[in-house]
Amino acid sequence: MALEQLIAEQQEETREIVEALLEDGSVKDAKYTIEHHFASANFDALEKAAVDAFKAGYEVEDAEEVELDDGAIVFCFDAVTEHELDIERLDKDCEALIRLADKHDVLYDGWGTYFIEPEEA
Repeated sequence: MALEQLIAEQQEETREIVEALLEDGSVKDAKYTIEHHFASANFDALEKAAVDAFKAGYEVEDAEEVELDDGAIVFCFDAVTEHELDIERLDKDCEALIRLADKHDVLYDGWGTYFIEPEEA
C-alpha cells in the first residue's frame, strides 16, 4: 500500500476514534495519553525506529516480544505523548510517525488512548 494511502486511512481512523470517544462522553478538553503503536519481526529495525521516536520528543516504552496466533514472533513498542484530542495534532503526529516507520521498514499500527470520565478531568 502506498504511503499516502496509509496516511489517509489513518486520518480517517483518527476521526472515527475521536468521534467515538466524544460520543461516549469522554471529556473533550482533557489531556489524553496517546500511545502510538509500532511492530516488527526485526528487533534491530524496531530499535532504530524507537530511537528516532525518542529524538522526536516521544516517551518510548520498552519493546515487548509478542507471539502471534500463527506462532510468529514480533517485537513492539509504544511512543507516548500527552495532549488534547486535537485532530490536526493527531494527523500531524500520525503522518510523521508513519513516515518514521516507513524509513525503518517497521509497521506503524495506529494509536490509542483511554476514555476519560467527566469527574476524572
